[in-house]
Amino acid sequence: MPQEQLIHTEYSEEMQRAYIDYAMSVIVSRALPDVRDGLKPVQRRTLYDMYELGLRYDHPYRKAARIVGDTMGKYHPHGDASIYEALVVMAQDFKKGMVLVDGHGNFGSIEGDGAAAMRYTEARLTQLTQEAFLADLDKDVVDFVPNFDETEREPSVLPVRVPNLLLNGAEGIAVGMATSIPTHNLSELVDGVIAYMKNPDINTKQMMEYIPGPDFPTGGIVTNKDELEAIYSTGQGRIKLRGRVSFEKGKGGKTNIVITEIPYTMIGSGIGKFLNDAYALVENRTTNDITDISNQSSKEGIRIVIETRRGADVENLLNLLYKKTRLSDTFSVNMLSVVNGRPETLGIVPIIRHHVDFQFELATRKYTTLLNKAKEKQEIQEGLIKACDVIDLIIEILRGSRSQAQAKECMVSGKTDGIRFKSKQSERDAKTLRFTERQADAILQMRLYRLIGLEIEALQKEYEKTLKDIETYSDILENRASMARVIIGELRAFKKAYGRPRRTTIDTIEEVAVVQKPVQELDVAVLIDRFAYARCIDRSTYERNKAAADAESRQILFCKNTDRLGLFTDTGQMHLVKVGDLPIGRFRDKGQPLDNVSKFDSAGEELLFIGCIEQLQEAHLIFVSQEAMIKRVEGSAYDVAKRTTVASKLAPGDKLLLIGLCDETETVVLRSDKDYFLRFGLGDIPEKKKTAIGVRGMKLADGEKLSEAYLLREGENPSVSVNKKEVALGRLRIGKRDTRGVKR
Repeated sequence: MPQEQLIHTEYSEEMQRAYIDYAMSVIVSRALPDVRDGLKPVQRRTLYDMYELGLRYDHPYRKAARIVGDTMGKYHPHGDASIYEALVVMAQDFKKGMVLVDGHGNFGSIEGDGAAAMRYTEARLTQLTQEAFLADLDKDVVDFVPNFDETEREPSVLPVRVPNLLLNGAEGIAVGMATSIPTHNLSELVDGVIAYMKNPDINTKQMMEYIPGPDFPTGGIVTNKDELEAIYSTGQGRIKLRGRVSFEKGKGGKTNIVITEIPYTMIGSGIGKFLNDAYALVENRTTNDITDISNQSSKEGIRIVIETRRGADVENLLNLLYKKTRLSDTFSVNMLSVVNGRPETLGIVPIIRHHVDFQFELATRKYTTLLNKAKEKQEIQEGLIKACDVIDLIIEILRGSRSQAQAKECMVSGKTDGIRFKSKQSERDAKTLRFTERQADAILQMRLYRLIGLEIEALQKEYEKTLKDIETYSDILENRASMARVIIGELRAFKKAYGRPRRTTIDTIEEVAVVQKPVQELDVAVLIDRFAYARCIDRSTYERNKAAADAESRQILFCKNTDRLGLFTDTGQMHLVKVGDLPIGRFRDKGQPLDNVSKFDSAGEELLFIGCIEQLQEAHLIFVSQEAMIKRVEGSAYDVAKRTTVASKLAPGDKLLLIGLCDETETVVLRSDKDYFLRFGLGDIPEKKKTAIGVRGMKLADGEKLSEAYLLREGENPSVSVNKKEVALGRLRIGKRDTRGVKR
């Protein structure tokens, strides 16, 4: 048994090395596409496996589960979910500029519905994939490398003939970096590649005459055309998108806003998020111009209809939708890909340069292989033609030989030993034969029907065609211009067969401005019930229903409809609510939960005090916590813009017990859970900032907390029950703050 050897190393260095190895593996072998074929390894392996399975565009579909299992077993030793997801995405026409997989079955929808399980769906290659991604694999155009267990061989890159990195874009998150490349139009990309081949010194601005910008499968509008040149130069930036909208006449003279194309970033759950955001504009009373929203999208395309009220300013409403929803969004661009085994961010011209270099490499390897095969064919054809001229001698050699090897040796080297000839002249002629090994094999395998006159003529024509092919292949390999013409011809053929009009409009549109309608200031009463539902009614309505309102409401505040309410909770937070966000109407109308119009969480917080911020400017608030911390704070400290702010700082584990106004308070009574009472004057409470914890109001024993706190006005004398005895709070002796108090 070999002796174990301990290796001493620095732990941090070992971890650093291991993490770098892991990061590079994720970057190169999982998350980022190769600049040459624009594919991630899982996509490349899936397409190659489908090619091996014979799933051509004109062949029957095959179960997706079979494709996934075969790919996982042969080439991609990772989870089947990641392979199936890659297969699904390559079949979704709303995600890819050109789909690479022809899916049969439920492959999901633009609204975020997932694909059916792989056992239910079927797939095969598209014609584009077969002709532009997988053609010529048998011509040694790319290197093949061993798979993960060295039982199979797979292509290191696919011989893709179109700039797929730009055509279908890419999204991926690696370690410490991410790629995000938009999709583009095939016809424009072909024109751009041809322009580069004709002028390798072309710059980004000139290239954008052919490729003006991204072309998303969902259409829409790119609104920052002026910024695209900088994005395409650096490979980084933000593309601003908008949905395509039209106006239609509705019933009763109303105008409907109809969305027919969405931003690419809205694919999936973004559509539902848009609908929810549009609903929220109505619920929050940001606008009252929307009367109904319906999603009428189908297989024919997107159609979201927003019905408006009669006389609505639809232009301003549309601007509001652009401002407040994902109808206007941004697409972050980071054109990161693997270049020569390393991640690199490239602009559009370098990406096309790498693509063109790859095309010349593919063409060189392809026509080198074709030339070698044509020369082999020429050699064989020359041998067959020569054999036809001396066919009688060859037949005599074959009949006089004892073995095939003996006959072949005679044809190759003229050795006649052991062969029986009819005449000495035949033997002398046989000694002059000098066929090559390949020619001799072809002659031995030749069938007799090839001796027919027409067959010999056909052989001669094939030979002439082979000579022309050799001349053509040699010219392509020796002259870069000839090779360029071939590549350009193939690109134009792809453009003619698969090109389609641009779907995304490129434009320069200024940021929208939403005109806020002036609000008429009214005196209102805010009614808040015991379930924390709030509503507004005008003061005259309140006066007519005063008795019922007072009986049903937990609190009533009189303010302006332009004021704000502060919701103070036991967790030390204050949540702002605009009075204008509360529904205003008739007395018996239903209110709005305060949770819906603020960040207040009724499940985790308790409301202790509600006040009008504008009325607190000259007032002071008292805060009392369970740990007997007490302080006064100026009400003006809560005139803030944030929807949630700290009302009072608390010690860990502490929470507020009481929040009240100081203005009419004369004394404060604190009661502990051990029935100690302490009463002291308001003047004993110092004024503090809202970010201060405060001072101790009452000395507590270990484990003791305050159970109640009371604010007493002058002359008030409420009673509380203690051990079945009534204690009059107004008759308690006035002591000093931070003392023990008296037991009751």
